[in-house]
Amino acid sequence: MEHAARRPALAHFLDAQRLAFGPLMFQAVRAARDMGVLGALDAAGQAGLLPGEVAERAGVSLYAARVLLEACLSAGVCEVEGWRFRLTRAGRLVLRDEMTRVNMDFVHHVCFRGAFELERSLREGRPAGLATLGPWSTVYEGLSRLDPEVQRAWFAFDHFYSDAVFAEALSVLLARRPTRVLDVGGNTGRFATACARRDPGVEVTILDHPGQLALAAREAEAAGVGPRVKGAPIELLDHRLPFPTGFDVVWMSQLLDCFPERDVVGLLRRGGAALKPGGRLYVSEPCWDRQPNEVGRYCLHATSLYFTAIANGTSRMYHSEDLAGCIAAAGMVLEEDRPLGSTHTLFVCRPG
Repeated sequence: MEHAARRPALAHFLDAQRLAFGPLMFQAVRAARDMGVLGALDAAGQAGLLPGEVAERAGVSLYAARVLLEACLSAGVCEVEGWRFRLTRAGRLVLRDEMTRVNMDFVHHVCFRGAFELERSLREGRPAGLATLGPWSTVYEGLSRLDPEVQRAWFAFDHFYSDAVFAEALSVLLARRPTRVLDVGGNTGRFATACARRDPGVEVTILDHPGQLALAAREAEAAGVGPRVKGAPIELLDHRLPFPTGFDVVWMSQLLDCFPERDVVGLLRRGGAALKPGGRLYVSEPCWDRQPNEVGRYCLHATSLYFTAIANGTSRMYHSEDLAGCIAAAGMVLEEDRPLGSTHTLFVCRPG
Protein backbone atom coordinates (compact mmCIF):
# COMPACT_ATOMS: atom_id res chain seq x y z
CA MET A 1 0.00 0.00 0.00
CA GLU A 2 1.30 3.44 -0.95
CA HIS A 3 2.65 5.37 2.00
CA ALA A 4 0.21 8.09 3.10
CA ALA A 5 2.89 10.79 2.91
CA ARG A 6 3.28 10.11 -0.82
CA ARG A 7 -0.37 10.52 -1.62
CA PRO A 8 -1.53 13.96 -2.68
CA ALA A 9 -3.26 15.97 -0.02
CA LEU A 10 -7.01 16.19 -0.59
CA ALA A 11 -6.87 19.96 -1.04
CA HIS A 12 -4.33 19.68 -3.86
CA PHE A 13 -6.32 16.88 -5.46
CA LEU A 14 -9.38 19.11 -5.39
CA ASP A 15 -7.37 21.93 -6.97
CA ALA A 16 -6.43 19.58 -9.80
CA GLN A 17 -10.06 18.57 -10.40
CA ARG A 18 -11.12 22.20 -10.41
CA LEU A 19 -8.71 22.69 -13.29
CA ALA A 20 -9.94 19.54 -15.04
CA PHE A 21 -13.58 20.65 -14.93
CA GLY A 22 -12.88 24.38 -15.00
CA PRO A 23 -14.43 25.18 -18.39
CA LEU A 24 -17.71 23.47 -17.45
CA MET A 25 -17.87 25.17 -14.06
CA PHE A 26 -17.15 28.53 -15.67
CA GLN A 27 -20.11 28.13 -17.99
CA ALA A 28 -22.35 26.99 -15.14
CA VAL A 29 -21.54 30.05 -13.04
CA ARG A 30 -21.94 32.36 -16.02
CA ALA A 31 -25.31 30.79 -16.89
CA ALA A 32 -26.43 31.08 -13.27
CA ARG A 33 -25.57 34.77 -13.40
CA ASP A 34 -27.25 35.47 -16.74
CA MET A 35 -30.33 33.28 -16.14
CA GLY A 36 -31.21 35.04 -12.89
CA VAL A 37 -30.30 32.25 -10.48
CA LEU A 38 -27.65 34.27 -8.66
CA GLY A 39 -29.89 37.34 -8.70
CA ALA A 40 -32.67 35.37 -6.98
CA LEU A 41 -30.28 34.24 -4.25
CA ASP A 42 -28.96 37.77 -3.86
CA ALA A 43 -32.46 39.18 -3.36
CA ALA A 44 -33.20 36.54 -0.72
CA GLY A 45 -30.15 37.46 1.37
CA GLN A 46 -29.09 35.27 4.26
CA ALA A 47 -32.48 33.57 4.44
CA GLY A 48 -31.61 31.70 1.28
CA LEU A 49 -33.96 29.87 -1.09
CA LEU A 50 -35.03 26.32 -1.81
CA PRO A 51 -34.35 25.09 -5.36
CA GLY A 52 -38.04 25.34 -6.24
CA GLU A 53 -38.12 28.94 -5.05
CA VAL A 54 -35.06 29.74 -7.12
CA ALA A 55 -36.72 28.17 -10.18
CA GLU A 56 -39.87 30.23 -9.68
CA ARG A 57 -38.10 33.55 -9.06
CA ALA A 58 -35.56 33.10 -11.88
CA GLY A 59 -38.11 31.78 -14.36
CA VAL A 60 -36.20 28.56 -15.06
CA SER A 61 -37.11 24.90 -14.75
CA LEU A 62 -36.58 23.10 -11.47
CA TYR A 63 -34.03 20.91 -13.27
CA ALA A 64 -32.05 23.96 -14.42
CA ALA A 65 -32.17 25.49 -10.95
CA ARG A 66 -30.90 22.31 -9.31
CA VAL A 67 -28.09 21.70 -11.80
CA LEU A 68 -26.86 25.29 -11.61
CA LEU A 69 -27.17 25.58 -7.83
CA GLU A 70 -25.26 22.36 -7.27
CA ALA A 71 -22.50 23.41 -9.69
CA CYS A 72 -22.30 26.83 -8.03
CA LEU A 73 -22.04 25.09 -4.67
CA SER A 74 -18.93 23.21 -5.76
CA ALA A 75 -17.59 26.33 -7.48
CA GLY A 76 -17.78 28.25 -4.19
CA VAL A 77 -20.34 30.71 -5.51
CA CYS A 78 -23.10 29.63 -3.15
CA GLU A 79 -23.50 27.61 0.05
CA VAL A 80 -26.31 25.47 1.38
CA GLU A 81 -27.87 24.80 4.74
CA GLY A 82 -30.95 22.60 5.08
CA TRP A 83 -31.50 22.75 1.29
CA ARG A 84 -31.62 26.52 1.40
CA PHE A 85 -29.02 28.04 -0.91
CA ARG A 86 -27.48 31.48 -0.46
CA LEU A 87 -24.68 33.44 -2.11
CA THR A 88 -21.14 33.45 -0.83
CA ARG A 89 -18.90 36.52 -1.02
CA ALA A 90 -17.47 35.11 -4.27
CA GLY A 91 -21.00 34.80 -5.60
CA ARG A 92 -21.72 38.42 -4.85
CA LEU A 93 -18.54 39.38 -6.74
CA VAL A 94 -19.66 37.37 -9.76
CA LEU A 95 -22.98 39.18 -9.64
CA ARG A 96 -21.91 42.73 -8.79
CA ASP A 97 -18.20 43.32 -9.32
CA GLU A 98 -17.46 45.15 -12.58
CA MET A 99 -14.02 43.61 -13.14
CA THR A 100 -15.38 40.10 -12.65
CA ARG A 101 -18.27 40.74 -15.04
CA VAL A 102 -16.00 42.27 -17.68
CA ASN A 103 -13.55 39.35 -17.44
CA MET A 104 -16.27 36.69 -17.59
CA ASP A 105 -17.98 38.29 -20.57
CA PHE A 106 -14.65 38.63 -22.38
CA VAL A 107 -13.72 35.00 -21.76
CA HIS A 108 -17.16 33.75 -22.80
CA HIS A 109 -17.76 35.83 -25.92
CA VAL A 110 -14.21 36.40 -27.18
CA CYS A 111 -12.05 33.55 -25.90
CA PHE A 112 -13.99 30.44 -24.98
CA ARG A 113 -14.43 28.73 -28.33
CA GLY A 114 -11.00 29.71 -29.61
CA ALA A 115 -9.23 28.57 -26.45
CA PHE A 116 -9.70 25.00 -27.70
CA GLU A 117 -6.89 25.81 -30.16
CA LEU A 118 -4.40 27.09 -27.57
CA GLU A 119 -2.02 24.17 -27.98
CA ARG A 120 -2.08 24.46 -31.78
CA SER A 121 -1.49 28.19 -31.48
CA LEU A 122 1.58 27.60 -29.34
CA ARG A 123 2.97 24.96 -31.69
CA GLU A 124 2.35 26.96 -34.86
CA GLY A 125 3.01 30.50 -33.60
CA ARG A 126 -0.31 31.85 -34.84
CA PRO A 127 -3.75 32.54 -33.33
CA ALA A 128 -5.42 29.31 -34.43
CA GLY A 129 -8.51 30.09 -32.34
CA LEU A 130 -9.18 33.40 -34.11
CA ALA A 131 -11.09 31.57 -36.84
CA THR A 132 -13.99 31.26 -34.38
CA LEU A 133 -14.41 35.05 -34.65
CA GLY A 134 -13.51 35.81 -38.25
CA PRO A 135 -11.14 35.27 -41.20
CA TRP A 136 -8.30 37.57 -40.12
CA SER A 137 -4.63 37.07 -39.37
CA THR A 138 -4.95 39.09 -36.13
CA VAL A 139 -7.99 40.17 -34.16
CA TYR A 140 -7.15 43.86 -34.63
CA GLU A 141 -7.93 43.70 -38.33
CA GLY A 142 -11.48 42.65 -37.55
CA LEU A 143 -12.41 44.64 -34.45
CA SER A 144 -14.82 46.88 -36.33
CA ARG A 145 -16.46 43.82 -37.95
CA LEU A 146 -16.88 41.53 -34.96
CA ASP A 147 -20.28 40.17 -34.02
CA PRO A 148 -21.89 42.96 -31.94
CA GLU A 149 -21.98 40.96 -28.71
CA VAL A 150 -18.36 39.87 -29.14
CA GLN A 151 -17.35 43.43 -29.98
CA ARG A 152 -19.08 44.81 -26.87
CA ALA A 153 -17.27 42.30 -24.66
CA TRP A 154 -13.91 43.04 -26.31
CA PHE A 155 -14.17 46.80 -25.95
CA ALA A 156 -15.55 46.59 -22.40
CA PHE A 157 -12.50 44.52 -21.43
CA ASP A 158 -10.04 46.84 -23.17
CA HIS A 159 -11.60 50.03 -21.83
CA PHE A 160 -11.94 48.75 -18.27
CA TYR A 161 -8.20 48.26 -17.91
CA SER A 162 -7.02 51.28 -19.92
CA ASP A 163 -9.43 54.12 -19.14
CA ALA A 164 -8.92 54.17 -15.39
CA VAL A 165 -5.39 55.57 -15.73
CA PHE A 166 -6.06 58.17 -18.43
CA ALA A 167 -6.66 61.10 -16.07
CA GLU A 168 -3.39 60.53 -14.19
CA ALA A 169 -1.47 59.94 -17.42
CA LEU A 170 -2.79 63.15 -18.93
CA SER A 171 -1.59 65.12 -15.92
CA VAL A 172 1.93 63.89 -16.68
CA LEU A 173 1.76 64.33 -20.46
CA LEU A 174 0.12 67.74 -20.49
CA ALA A 175 2.53 69.15 -17.90
CA ARG A 176 5.01 69.50 -20.79
CA ARG A 177 2.50 71.74 -22.64
CA PRO A 178 2.41 69.74 -25.90
CA THR A 179 0.47 70.96 -28.92
CA ARG A 180 0.73 67.84 -31.10
CA VAL A 181 0.16 64.32 -29.77
CA LEU A 182 0.46 61.06 -31.74
CA ASP A 183 -1.70 58.26 -30.32
CA VAL A 184 -0.31 55.01 -31.75
CA GLY A 185 -2.93 52.26 -31.84
CA GLY A 186 -5.57 54.68 -30.55
CA ASN A 187 -8.37 52.13 -30.87
CA THR A 188 -11.79 53.79 -30.39
CA GLY A 189 -10.30 57.18 -29.60
CA ARG A 190 -11.05 57.26 -25.88
CA PHE A 191 -7.64 58.61 -24.92
CA ALA A 192 -7.43 61.02 -27.84
CA THR A 193 -10.85 62.42 -27.00
CA ALA A 194 -9.99 62.74 -23.30
CA CYS A 195 -6.75 64.52 -24.19
CA ALA A 196 -8.44 66.99 -26.55
CA ARG A 197 -11.17 67.73 -24.02
CA ARG A 198 -8.69 68.28 -21.22
CA ASP A 199 -6.52 70.76 -23.15
CA PRO A 200 -8.13 72.87 -25.89
CA GLY A 201 -4.68 73.69 -27.27
CA VAL A 202 -3.83 70.09 -28.17
CA GLU A 203 -4.32 68.34 -31.50
CA VAL A 204 -4.22 64.53 -31.50
CA THR A 205 -3.47 62.23 -34.44
CA ILE A 206 -4.49 58.58 -34.11
CA LEU A 207 -2.66 55.81 -35.96
CA ASP A 208 -4.67 52.61 -36.43
CA HIS A 209 -6.64 50.43 -38.83
CA PRO A 210 -9.26 52.30 -40.90
CA GLY A 211 -12.13 50.57 -39.12
CA GLN A 212 -10.83 51.71 -35.75
CA LEU A 213 -10.35 55.25 -37.00
CA ALA A 214 -14.00 55.42 -38.01
CA LEU A 215 -15.04 54.45 -34.48
CA ALA A 216 -12.60 57.00 -33.04
CA ALA A 217 -13.96 59.76 -35.26
CA ARG A 218 -17.49 59.12 -33.98
CA GLU A 219 -16.24 59.22 -30.40
CA ALA A 220 -14.45 62.54 -30.94
CA GLU A 221 -17.40 64.12 -32.75
CA ALA A 222 -19.79 63.08 -29.99
CA ALA A 223 -17.49 64.75 -27.44
CA GLY A 224 -17.30 67.96 -29.46
CA VAL A 225 -13.57 67.72 -30.25
CA GLY A 226 -13.77 66.23 -33.74
CA PRO A 227 -11.75 68.99 -35.48
CA ARG A 228 -8.78 68.39 -33.15
CA VAL A 229 -8.73 64.58 -33.37
CA LYS A 230 -7.43 63.31 -36.69
CA GLY A 231 -6.89 59.80 -37.99
CA ALA A 232 -4.08 58.37 -40.13
CA PRO A 233 -4.55 54.78 -41.34
CA ILE A 234 -1.49 52.58 -41.13
CA GLU A 235 -0.42 48.95 -40.92
CA LEU A 236 1.46 49.08 -37.64
CA LEU A 237 3.33 45.85 -38.37
CA ASP A 238 4.80 47.13 -41.62
CA HIS A 239 7.96 48.66 -40.20
CA ARG A 240 8.89 50.05 -43.60
CA LEU A 241 6.13 52.63 -43.10
CA PRO A 242 7.32 55.61 -41.03
CA PHE A 243 5.03 57.36 -38.61
CA PRO A 244 4.14 61.00 -39.31
CA THR A 245 6.61 63.34 -37.66
CA GLY A 246 6.81 66.57 -35.67
CA PHE A 247 5.07 65.51 -32.46
CA ASP A 248 5.68 66.71 -28.93
CA VAL A 249 4.27 63.48 -27.49
CA VAL A 250 3.94 59.92 -28.78
CA TRP A 251 1.51 57.88 -26.68
CA MET A 252 1.25 54.07 -26.60
CA SER A 253 -1.41 52.75 -24.23
CA GLN A 254 -1.73 48.97 -23.82
CA LEU A 255 -0.29 48.71 -27.32
CA LEU A 256 3.03 46.96 -26.91
CA ASP A 257 1.52 43.90 -25.22
CA CYS A 258 -0.29 43.31 -28.53
CA PHE A 259 2.99 42.52 -30.31
CA PRO A 260 6.02 40.22 -29.97
CA GLU A 261 9.24 41.80 -28.80
CA ARG A 262 10.74 42.18 -32.28
CA ASP A 263 7.74 44.31 -33.28
CA VAL A 264 7.76 46.17 -29.97
CA VAL A 265 11.28 47.33 -30.77
CA GLY A 266 10.23 48.40 -34.26
CA LEU A 267 7.23 50.35 -32.97
CA LEU A 268 9.31 52.12 -30.35
CA ARG A 269 11.94 53.01 -32.94
CA ARG A 270 9.31 54.46 -35.28
CA GLY A 271 7.69 56.27 -32.36
CA GLY A 272 10.98 57.86 -31.41
CA ALA A 273 11.51 59.04 -34.99
CA ALA A 274 8.08 60.74 -34.92
CA LEU A 275 9.15 63.09 -32.11
CA LYS A 276 10.39 66.60 -32.69
CA PRO A 277 13.42 67.75 -30.63
CA GLY A 278 12.58 67.73 -26.94
CA GLY A 279 9.60 65.41 -27.38
CA ARG A 280 8.84 62.36 -25.27
CA LEU A 281 7.41 58.91 -25.91
CA TYR A 282 5.10 57.53 -23.21
CA VAL A 283 4.24 53.85 -22.78
CA SER A 284 1.44 52.74 -20.44
CA GLU A 285 1.38 49.02 -19.67
CA PRO A 286 0.10 46.74 -16.89
CA CYS A 287 3.28 44.77 -16.16
CA TRP A 288 2.64 41.47 -14.44
CA ASP A 289 5.55 41.85 -12.01
CA ARG A 290 4.19 45.17 -10.69
CA GLN A 291 0.67 44.23 -9.69
CA PRO A 292 -0.44 45.11 -6.16
CA ASN A 293 -1.68 41.58 -5.43
CA GLU A 294 -2.11 38.07 -6.84
CA VAL A 295 -5.44 38.99 -8.43
CA GLY A 296 -3.80 41.37 -10.88
CA ARG A 297 -1.00 38.98 -11.73
CA TYR A 298 -3.44 36.10 -12.32
CA CYS A 299 -5.56 38.23 -14.67
CA LEU A 300 -2.54 39.31 -16.69
CA HIS A 301 -1.16 35.80 -17.05
CA ALA A 302 -4.59 34.65 -18.20
CA THR A 303 -4.75 37.52 -20.67
CA SER A 304 -1.50 36.30 -22.24
CA LEU A 305 -3.34 33.11 -23.18
CA TYR A 306 -5.93 35.20 -25.05
CA PHE A 307 -3.11 36.81 -27.04
CA THR A 308 -1.75 33.37 -27.85
CA ALA A 309 -4.95 31.64 -28.96
CA ILE A 310 -7.07 34.54 -30.27
CA ALA A 311 -5.34 37.88 -30.81
CA ASN A 312 -2.12 37.24 -32.69
CA GLY A 313 -0.35 34.10 -31.47
CA THR A 314 2.89 35.88 -30.63
CA SER A 315 2.47 38.46 -27.84
CA ARG A 316 1.93 38.46 -24.11
CA MET A 317 1.61 40.67 -21.04
CA TYR A 318 5.17 41.73 -20.30
CA HIS A 319 7.45 41.85 -17.29
CA SER A 320 8.74 45.41 -16.76
CA GLU A 321 12.32 44.32 -17.49
CA ASP A 322 11.24 42.95 -20.88
CA LEU A 323 9.86 46.34 -21.86
CA ALA A 324 12.91 48.17 -20.54
CA GLY A 325 15.06 45.92 -22.72
CA CYS A 326 12.94 46.68 -25.78
CA ILE A 327 13.20 50.42 -25.09
CA ALA A 328 17.00 50.17 -25.00
CA ALA A 329 17.10 47.99 -28.14
CA ALA A 330 15.07 50.63 -29.98
CA GLY A 331 17.73 53.24 -29.22
CA MET A 332 15.53 55.04 -26.72
CA VAL A 333 16.55 56.24 -23.28
CA LEU A 334 14.26 55.30 -20.39
CA GLU A 335 14.07 58.64 -18.65
CA GLU A 336 11.45 57.77 -16.04
CA ASP A 337 9.63 54.68 -14.87
CA ARG A 338 6.71 55.41 -12.55
CA PRO A 339 3.52 53.79 -11.26
CA LEU A 340 0.33 54.79 -13.04
CA GLY A 341 -2.60 54.05 -10.80
CA SER A 342 -2.30 50.76 -8.92
CA THR A 343 -1.97 48.46 -11.93
CA HIS A 344 -0.05 50.23 -14.71
CA THR A 345 3.49 51.49 -15.25
CA LEU A 346 4.30 54.62 -17.23
CA PHE A 347 7.59 54.48 -19.12
CA VAL A 348 8.81 57.94 -20.20
CA CYS A 349 11.33 57.72 -23.06
CA ARG A 350 13.39 60.02 -25.26
CA PRO A 351 15.52 59.31 -28.29
CA GLY A 352 19.08 58.31 -27.45
